Amino acid sequence: MLTELGRVPGGPSPGLLPSRPMTSTSRYVHGTHPEEQRRLADMNTLINRVTLDAVLPVPRERVLDLGSGLGQLARSLARATGERVVAVERSPEQLARAVALAAEAGEGGLVDFRAGDAMDPPLAASEWGTFDLAHARFLLEHVPRPQDLVATMARAIRSGGRVVLSDDDHEALRLWPEPPGFEAIWRAYTRTYDRLGNDPFVGRRLVELLSGAGLSPRRIAMPLFGACAGESTFPALVTNIAVILDGAREAVLATGGVTAAAFDDTQAALRVWGQRRDAAIWYTMFLAEGGKP
Repeated sequence: MLTELGRVPGGPSPGLLPSRPMTSTSRYVHGTHPEEQRRLADMNTLINRVTLDAVLPVPRERVLDLGSGLGQLARSLARATGERVVAVERSPEQLARAVALAAEAGEGGLVDFRAGDAMDPPLAASEWGTFDLAHARFLLEHVPRPQDLVATMARAIRSGGRVVLSDDDHEALRLWPEPPGFEAIWRAYTRTYDRLGNDPFVGRRLVELLSGAGLSPRRIAMPLFGACAGESTFPALVTNIAVILDGAREAVLATGGVTAAAFDDTQAALRVWGQRRDAAIWYTMFLAEGGKP
């Protein structure tokens, strides 16, 4: 729900986490404006440690990161493995910012950033079937044919290698005590995914997708990305939800699930709710790993 990237006539995704448009057929719903990129960069910083712990990178693993967005996780994977990561991103804005962020951090050599489509990644013939790990985070929710994407990832890894999928299931989000009107607006927001031909519940399907690509499912995990009032990350998470819904306003209203007045009232209530001492955001990412025989 903290997804990232280009505004498409749809709305951002409720998986409270950063994602991006990586394929020519993806229907992405987030923004590439500099302010949006800064917000996404901040959110990436909040979630990358939890993601890294769940992915379990191994020293000397050669990694392919599809839908790499701002490249922060790709750099973290490179530091953890000690190997240069190949990161594929379709958005020119995201890719340019990723390169700039890496340079600013003095880590320009950690990642081989490549412009391209995750469904047909720009790999040399000699690179196919050589990666130890292929990873995609918050990407499957934005593509109409996620099974094809996972099959591409399976082709990219060597025998004995692994594919790790991290994605959203929009029903996993719970705010409590629930702000007035939030359930209706969230339900309408989820419908914007269906209207774009995407699956807002792809997180629950990850093991199925791995198996469908000929991989052997090995493990699942549900990293927590929520927070409660009193935690330092809580204000940023509340703001993130509000900004995502603001960006999706037109698409949400187009579903007919909520009126404009109800939408605006709910957004106002959400911001007030964020000041409560008993407020909590319960949210998890779905992760699954499969190995290649």
